[in-house]
Amino acid sequence: MNTFGTLYRITSFGESHGAGIGGVIDGMPAGIEVDMAFIQGELDRRKPGQSALTTARKEADEVELLSGIFEGKTTGTPIGFLVRNTNQHSQDYENMRNVFRPSHADFTYEQKYGIRDHRGGGRSSARETICRVVAGAFAKLALRQFGINIKAYTQQVGDIVLPGTYLDYDLDKTETNAVRCPDEAVASDMAQLIMKVKKEGDTIGGVIACVIKGCPVGLGEPIFDKLQAKLGAAMLSINAVKGFEYGLGFAGASGRGSEQNDIFEPDRVKGGITTRTNNSGGIQGGISNGQDIYFRVAFKPVATLLMEQETVDIQGNATTLTARGRHDACVLPRAVPVVEAMAAISILDAYLLSKSTQMGR
Repeated sequence: MNTFGTLYRITSFGESHGAGIGGVIDGMPAGIEVDMAFIQGELDRRKPGQSALTTARKEADEVELLSGIFEGKTTGTPIGFLVRNTNQHSQDYENMRNVFRPSHADFTYEQKYGIRDHRGGGRSSARETICRVVAGAFAKLALRQFGINIKAYTQQVGDIVLPGTYLDYDLDKTETNAVRCPDEAVASDMAQLIMKVKKEGDTIGGVIACVIKGCPVGLGEPIFDKLQAKLGAAMLSINAVKGFEYGLGFAGASGRGSEQNDIFEPDRVKGGITTRTNNSGGIQGGISNGQDIYFRVAFKPVATLLMEQETVDIQGNATTLTARGRHDACVLPRAVPVVEAMAAISILDAYLLSKSTQMGR
């Protein structure tokens, strides 16, 4: 499927070395002011060539809005958009035409479709995430109206881990460095590690943490469309993602219920009911409970290595391959806005679904 979402949907198209990457957003609420500077700014956070830590491919990634906007506001009709590719070096991939790159989608695409675009991975390239960032930017504009805010940051690169939780840091500092880590000292260590790995022709992975604030109670469905399931599906659809956890996640598996239950108590600040702790990560029974929603996303090292690797050609004969071209040694810095975008798409979709189920009350 090339479409994600139920009421708020994004359908994407395009390949890494084709004419461009684009999509259609359906279900966008009408009357939302379109902040083009904000939308382009979100793309700028994802685009290649923004620092020495990222791929050297130079793309402006300027978005063209084709429909669904009138006099600066959304009309409620489908929003078509296009980002043109302008800096492809397709010749860098000629030695990959007839071989399968280790841990890439080359083999599976060849087997599934009988044909593949070997230039930069074609449709399986992370360049497709442009579409998610555009759709996520529009979703963020809508979520602003409801007081919902989403922020992600790099929490881990290799064995360098930012200690504590999002509560221990000023997340506004995330954009002050190229790694997108809210602690300058830790960010510097992460950057040095990425540069070391890059010089060796190798790659490295890590973890991105994300927090959603201001989410109302009641988002998510009770059985097969639980809110954590929507978020998990969204995150696991991102290139190179290998794991998703929310709340205490896997760390909670070694503890006891008496240590982890979130005790209900009166909210003496806002009134109503709150919980003393938030080990559930803002979701209980698949439905948001009004607390901060927080989760972590694990990214594997990028599969393209600038060193010789053993592999086979399309006939199954053993051979070796040394990749050429411009590639990220670590995807984490550019993946932060992608994680935010997929979270925004998921939350807006859940919000619209929640409102639709309340109409008969």
